[in-house]
Amino acid sequence: MDVDSASSVVLQALTQATSQDTAVLKPAEEQLRQWETQPGFYSVLLNIFNNHTLDVNVRWLAVLYFKNGIDRYWRRVAPHALSEEEKTSLRAGLITNFNEPVNQIATQIAVLIAKVARLDCPRQWPELIPILLESVKGQDGLLQHRALLTFYHVTKTLASKRLAQDRRLFQDLASGIYSFACSLWNHHTDCFLQQVCARDEAAALNSLERTLLSLKVLRKLTVHGFQDPQQNMEVMGFLNAVFERLKQFLECCRQVGSESPCREKLEKTIILYTKVLLDFLEDHACAFIPLIQRSLEFAVTYVFTPAGEGVTFERFIVQCMNLIKMIVKNDAYKPSKNIDESKPESLEAHKIKTAFFTHPTLTEIGRRLVSHYFLLTEEELAMWEEDPESFAVEETGGDSWKYSLRPCTEVLFLEIFHNYSQTLTPVLLDMVQNLQGPTNVEDPVQLLMKDAVYNAVGLAAYELFDNVDFDQWFKNQLLGELQVSHHRYKLIRRRVIWLIGQWISVKFKSDLRPLLYEVILSLMQDPDLVVRIETATTLKLTVDDFEFRTEQFLPYLESIFGLLFQLLQQVTECDTKMQVLHVISCVIERVNTQIRPYVGCLVQYLPLLWKQSEEHNMLRCAILTTLIHLVQGLGAESKNLYPFLLPVIQLSTDVSQPPHVYLLEDGLELWLVTLENSPALTPELLRIFQNMSALLELSSENLRTCFQIINAYLYLSAIEFLQNYGESLCRSFCELLKDITNEGQVQVLKVVEIALKVSPVLGVHMFQPLMPAVFRGIVDGERYPVVMSTYLGIIGRVLLQNFSFFSSLLSQMASECNQEMDQLLGSMIEMWVDRMDNITQPERRKLSSLALLSLLPSDNSVIQDKFCGIINISVEALHDVMTEDPESGTFKDCMLMIHFEEPKLSDEEEPPTEQDKRKKLLALEDPVHSVSLQQFVYEKLKAQQAMMGDQNFGVLMETVDTELVRQLQEFLQAL
Repeated sequence: MDVDSASSVVLQALTQATSQDTAVLKPAEEQLRQWETQPGFYSVLLNIFNNHTLDVNVRWLAVLYFKNGIDRYWRRVAPHALSEEEKTSLRAGLITNFNEPVNQIATQIAVLIAKVARLDCPRQWPELIPILLESVKGQDGLLQHRALLTFYHVTKTLASKRLAQDRRLFQDLASGIYSFACSLWNHHTDCFLQQVCARDEAAALNSLERTLLSLKVLRKLTVHGFQDPQQNMEVMGFLNAVFERLKQFLECCRQVGSESPCREKLEKTIILYTKVLLDFLEDHACAFIPLIQRSLEFAVTYVFTPAGEGVTFERFIVQCMNLIKMIVKNDAYKPSKNIDESKPESLEAHKIKTAFFTHPTLTEIGRRLVSHYFLLTEEELAMWEEDPESFAVEETGGDSWKYSLRPCTEVLFLEIFHNYSQTLTPVLLDMVQNLQGPTNVEDPVQLLMKDAVYNAVGLAAYELFDNVDFDQWFKNQLLGELQVSHHRYKLIRRRVIWLIGQWISVKFKSDLRPLLYEVILSLMQDPDLVVRIETATTLKLTVDDFEFRTEQFLPYLESIFGLLFQLLQQVTECDTKMQVLHVISCVIERVNTQIRPYVGCLVQYLPLLWKQSEEHNMLRCAILTTLIHLVQGLGAESKNLYPFLLPVIQLSTDVSQPPHVYLLEDGLELWLVTLENSPALTPELLRIFQNMSALLELSSENLRTCFQIINAYLYLSAIEFLQNYGESLCRSFCELLKDITNEGQVQVLKVVEIALKVSPVLGVHMFQPLMPAVFRGIVDGERYPVVMSTYLGIIGRVLLQNFSFFSSLLSQMASECNQEMDQLLGSMIEMWVDRMDNITQPERRKLSSLALLSLLPSDNSVIQDKFCGIINISVEALHDVMTEDPESGTFKDCMLMIHFEEPKLSDEEEPPTEQDKRKKLLALEDPVHSVSLQQFVYEKLKAQQAMMGDQNFGVLMETVDTELVRQLQEFLQAL
């Protein structure tokens, strides 16, 4: 592409690409896309965005196309890579002038230059940094600013590179320019402070912009530019200067006032100073030790003393609290339990912290955190009144909540309380003592203070375990608080039920649970929505606790569940509905089948909620979780949900539908429990399996659940399922086995094994293509024990239950391996005997014995040659399965199942699913559970003896070890 002749056509295409008319826009975008790989295209773009007379939107688009091109075509190895000649020309053109008049375009050009620098600086672009530094020194305001902006983006990009060689290059750069960066920062900072004093706000704003940019550069250089920064006097000098500059800038906040145009940028700069300290502390904990004292003094002074009044703002307080928290919790600042093993730096840091955190200092911090920062603000109280749901969501961890002051305050309180509990426990207990008894509802200050103190006691529950008799406090004080029904006392009702939730798993007697359920039942009818939502959350913590007893809860189940359902219908916010659904799910999960009489309304409501939540995938996930527990609770009765349930499963597990990204995991779990609890296979339930082939192709972390679903279909209706999906499933398995881990291979093989168990003839027919690989794996001696064990389980079932297929498979394998059938059979038996230790499950060990014994009686010389090994396996299996009757002294097979009995369950045990019952019924027909191994061994040996005659059989038995013969006779003596 000739630059001069192409400029006009590219300019025209860019102009059309800025059009609002798609008929003009689309062809232009397609044309530009085709030009992306044309030599000279980026030179044309450079000329266009450097031409300040052209339309801003066109120039903006030219910059974006250039920037995207760097990612795709700048690297030498990229397809259609730019030539070295053109790249040299482009690099030169990018830094010829820094006079871009439009801020947004200037920023994009700076980012663009930084992208090139990441790939080419310093080797192919050694002149970049010197030219930037020279331009930054210039007197022209615009040129200086744009160069400084570019300097920052280049520094930021180079600092982000993590390869050792790149880090060394950046450290070389940092050591070369650090002095200049410091002087630049100092110069612009001094200018700003002078201009603020002179009330020259326009000039001050310009200087502040340059201060901010130079400080951003210094932050990257300081944190990433030095391997041992504590040994560099300039670095440590800069970090110490940060504290003085912070004080000056905070004082400026007082001077300029909240309405000043400088105020926003001033606060940004203050936050950036704190980020410098926090980043340095995180990356260079040991180098930060000389700064610990000043950091703590500074942060505590501004956050916990009157010095901060009038100058601090929320984000600054958050940063200071983070600084204190990181110093307190930093493992590098804690000595080992054995002092002699501690590093000198750890001891030094610990000494500084111990000297600073005196009893008076800790007491003041603890009291002020609770009595000042824990107090609900006027804005929060207004939100409670105007939008209670939003308040409830934020208080329990909504998105905006995590960026606010409150969580930061609570985390700092916990960290300090954990590390200095001996000092702070008496302080907190004293605050509690001062607030005993009901609080005057006409005293809002006292109400807020009690709310704050109870909040602290809840947060520190684990730390206060030995110091608070919570059971007594609950009975003597908190119950009374909950019975105060005044509107203003809702603060305390809500905080007390929250507090109980925090202590429920720490220290709360089981005997008090019924009393708590009475309280929950009462508060679920409270006039205030926030109290009801908080009560629901505490209910979840209560039923989710280890000490939960179903029988204690059952008298309250109907009433509480009805109130939960009312709350679910009443709330309107997506997050709140999710919160209440989680509580409902938890209750259903814990009471299981006892929920059946009470779920009618919920079952009718969930389809409506599902429809309403079409745009809210996380709410749909909560609905899926509820349905999972609902199906488990309803058992076979869940079939009545199928008109709603099956379309939900269909959508959630269809990878062609966009929502599957969110719903798949829960959807698969719901699919599985639906199958496990289904009394019979319906056509609709069978049809959903069409989703499975695409899921198996994904080979995702959900593969295990997919295999469980396949197994559930086999247990539910093997013949119908295999007739419909056996062939496609076998094809999927053949593909999977080409590239799958050993664990995945076992999952596939277990499906085949179950298919053979539930339908020996059809199972073999459907999975016939997999059988040669299984047989070959045994003969070749598969190394992975679990895979080998599963191979033997599969062939064991074929040999025992479908001998005609085994014979044809043996013939096929002999032909493929160019061996005699008897020779191959001998190799298989020999490997089976050798690898018997790979089989750990008693069921499979018995199956192996039954399978090999089924070869008897036989006059085949190979089988007789392996007779000793077969007897060896049989005796081992007899040891596994035979138990001695203490009264008669005789042995019996403990794996025999005579008839199916419904198990007697305690209240805490979950009842068997329909699938559990199907497995039991199937076991009654399974040779492993229906054939006595003892009797089978006896009959096969008798048959072999009859075939060979006593003398020849005696010779055969002499090939068996005498000790094995003795053990065998002991097992068979009663027959």
